[in-house]
Amino acid sequence: MRKEYLKLEKVEGPLIVLSNIEDVAYDEMANIKLDNGELRKGKVIKIDGSNVVVQVFEGTAGISTHNVSVKFTGEPLTLPLSKEILGRTFNGIGEPMDGAYQIISQDKYNVNGRPINPVARKYPRDFIQTGVSAIDALMTLIRGQKLPIFSGNGIAHNELAVQIVKQAKIEGATNDNFAVVFGAMGVRHDDASYFMRSFEAAGVLDHVVMYLNLADDPITERISTPRCALTAAEYLAFEHDMHVLVILTDMTSYSEALREISSTRGEVPSRKGYPGYLYSDLSTIYERAGMIKGKEGSITLIPILTMPNDDITHPIPDLTGFITEGQIVLNRELNQKGIYPPIAILPSLSRLMKDGIGADYTRDDHADLANQIFSSYSKVQDVRSLAQIIGEDDLGDIDKLFLKFGRAFEEKFVAQSNFENRSIAETLDLGWKILSILPKSELDRLKPEMIEKYYKGKKE
Repeated sequence: MRKEYLKLEKVEGPLIVLSNIEDVAYDEMANIKLDNGELRKGKVIKIDGSNVVVQVFEGTAGISTHNVSVKFTGEPLTLPLSKEILGRTFNGIGEPMDGAYQIISQDKYNVNGRPINPVARKYPRDFIQTGVSAIDALMTLIRGQKLPIFSGNGIAHNELAVQIVKQAKIEGATNDNFAVVFGAMGVRHDDASYFMRSFEAAGVLDHVVMYLNLADDPITERISTPRCALTAAEYLAFEHDMHVLVILTDMTSYSEALREISSTRGEVPSRKGYPGYLYSDLSTIYERAGMIKGKEGSITLIPILTMPNDDITHPIPDLTGFITEGQIVLNRELNQKGIYPPIAILPSLSRLMKDGIGADYTRDDHADLANQIFSSYSKVQDVRSLAQIIGEDDLGDIDKLFLKFGRAFEEKFVAQSNFENRSIAETLDLGWKILSILPKSELDRLKPEMIEKYYKGKKE
């Protein structure tokens, strides 16, 4: 028989403190009942002798030291899961938001799952076609990869996330074994509505599971949202052999919630006020993606984060870049030019790209073409800097061709409609067409036989 505690020691922000507590474990859930019959949930976040600190998911508004009773459940936050979660929308702790029933299942899973053991990991190799040329050709997404999108406030990252969800095509995946798990933290109501409308209009809503924590929802719930989403993804991938694409937005909101709660707990802050364990906390989320030996399913993770002041050296993108396998960086200048998606090519990369492209996966010219585009576009930046000093008219003929290549590359290759779904063959052919603006003598990253086979410029 579990005890019921009728008095709190104190209430502080989203936390309540109880004293003289017995047999309670870290991360254990608590049921908190107010005098008016309202029920709230909490989680043990600190144990100091017989004193226990509980984080209240719905916030502590209306709670005093004498008007509640607290009963500990003896287990952590768990989710009841079955394949019926597909097509459903839940809040940040797994409770239904769509007016339908709670999932009833004997299978309940601890949301605090563990990162995949490196020894058990299967190396990711299979190419995922997103239909977005800049991603497919230059920072290729591989099944089982963690590839974040670094964005800024007001840049079109939500539209890009929706486009990837609608168009993502995995070799061997069908509607029966492909699912999308969408976790949103601290998003505005109009953004949440945009995601739901977009998925419904695209006809993919029946294989999307959504976990939404809105901007006016408690920040405490925000900490559990990505863990609920990844627990559902692990269930679908490793229990039902499904290929799961997980989108988490916005990891900056998550990190700021972590900072706020850390401050309330009186912990010593680290860089820019974030807790010193931010790196290890983010890694417990990101490292749950991947593939496991002996399992058919996979989890591919695309976390989205908005960089404060567009600063890529800020702790959140900085630490995320250490943990994940590359990044897609969105650029405000391209966004202001009206280029969608505004992907900055040079700071973006995919560390697993080299093992998932080539003749066996995409096409034999893919790697060499990507190297040449990076090299040529890098030269474009140098020429543009020179043109600002001496003027475009005084540039040499070759430099003018590089400027022409740069404009065509941004306006025809990087830019595309958010309804345009390009195959990898179309993307690579378009890359060659634009690269052929330059003379063969400037294509120093390509083998002669590749140039002979694919070059579309004037014969020299």
